Amino acid sequence: MRINLKGTGAPIQEDVDNNSKVRSGMVKVSDGKSKPVPMRLQLSTECLKLQKEELVPVNRNVNQKASPTDSRARIVPLRRQKVGGLGLSIKGGAEHNLPIMISRIFKGQAADQTGELFVGDAVIKVNGELITHCYHDEAVNILRNAGDLVMLTVKHYRAATPFLQKTSSDEENGLENTLNGGDWSYDEKTGYCNSLDSVKTVVKWIDYITVPLMMAYVTRYIFGTDKLRPNAFEVRGLNGVSTGIVHCDEAAVFSQWLKHILDNIAALMNLQMKLYNRNFPASERIEYMGWVNEGTLNNNQPWQNYRPRFLTLKGTDVLLFDTPPLNIGDWLSCDTVLKVYQSMLRIIKESENVDERQHCFLLQTSGQESRYFSVETRQDLLRIESAWHCSVCAAVMKLGSKTFNVTLNSNSGIKPAGLTLDWNMGFALYDTQARAYAWQYKFSQLRGSSDDGKSRLKLHFQDNDTRAIETKEFECSALQALLFCMHAFLTAKVASVDPAFLSSRSP
Repeated sequence: MRINLKGTGAPIQEDVDNNSKVRSGMVKVSDGKSKPVPMRLQLSTECLKLQKEELVPVNRNVNQKASPTDSRARIVPLRRQKVGGLGLSIKGGAEHNLPIMISRIFKGQAADQTGELFVGDAVIKVNGELITHCYHDEAVNILRNAGDLVMLTVKHYRAATPFLQKTSSDEENGLENTLNGGDWSYDEKTGYCNSLDSVKTVVKWIDYITVPLMMAYVTRYIFGTDKLRPNAFEVRGLNGVSTGIVHCDEAAVFSQWLKHILDNIAALMNLQMKLYNRNFPASERIEYMGWVNEGTLNNNQPWQNYRPRFLTLKGTDVLLFDTPPLNIGDWLSCDTVLKVYQSMLRIIKESENVDERQHCFLLQTSGQESRYFSVETRQDLLRIESAWHCSVCAAVMKLGSKTFNVTLNSNSGIKPAGLTLDWNMGFALYDTQARAYAWQYKFSQLRGSSDDGKSRLKLHFQDNDTRAIETKEFECSALQALLFCMHAFLTAKVASVDPAFLSSRSP
């Protein structure tokens, strides 16, 4: 299906080829300071491109993309095909004191279709794993076992290209012979050499910025603030590349672009999550991962600053990263790890928002300051809430039971005891001196609780026979942790009795 475009307020054009959908349309792009300039936005399943119109000599192969002019590292998503695999060949290795170099790209296959890989690219990392010191055969095995979606970190070495490729496409097209005759000058505007005898040119869309969507994020806010840009957004990639500020003249077109980009990012994130879960046991599986913005207090200003954080719910843990984890080492070295069963997630009502940021939630953890977060859409907020309940249930079932040290006031003085929350028993108080359980109630018998916000707690249970309410009172120095853990066990019990409890919270 094709819908023609005219201007930045026109509908989005869609091209469908072999079940892969590419959307394109005119927008305006700025750096947030200068006046926006018209560009074409092109969205595929795995990347977002900004394109400019440029004049290309007709004797140049217009279908061949020029190789990079610098040696900056690039992250390129590459989807393995059933026929042809990754569609490239490599040379080099530690045994030759050479990096792993792409020596051939097969036309029409996976590497060629990305348009982002070139002969002369050195492969630095595969899915975040450094391979610069690998032998050739080791590199081959890593690439073969890297999964269906492979994230290649590459750097281009232009000087190596002639040695890897006997003849360049320019030579095959006779361009070298053409350049040997006539009077030539350099056009600073287009960046091409043009003959004074008037060489013919064509106008072509040239890729200006490419942002891989794997683990990328979208923001409508001025970076680090709560100020919302009207009809504008920015996409930031895992590799640090940014689209700049993308402006749309019409709100409807803006909403369409935002939805399509967010949907593609979410689909890639879910795919990556499934790939990660292949390497983790069921008890450590990832329920959710994605970008959030954490509000941090600024003592010099009356408002908060925001910084992007990568939030993951994995097993019994909540993990917060500054950059997404790309390998096992990254998962093990996370600086901020919280326990799901000793934390509470609370969705903030619009009337409770501390500033102009929308779709906010609070993460409360015993013994720590509460953390305030914002996400881009309500859909993101619902996904996090749903995944949180699933994580709580999984964490409690893995934990089984948790005991807290408490004290009882009796006629003989203060007595130490242990309050146990157990998946099978429910609530049970263990008398340390008597070495026996003093009482036990099922979770379903709890009718209410009250506390003084410091250490004292009252639990109100209903006796199954007399239907009378019995109150148990004690003190706990870790009161908040106990209350959060109680909430986790009760949530998991409700979900185990009524599975619809979780599905009703799905976005």
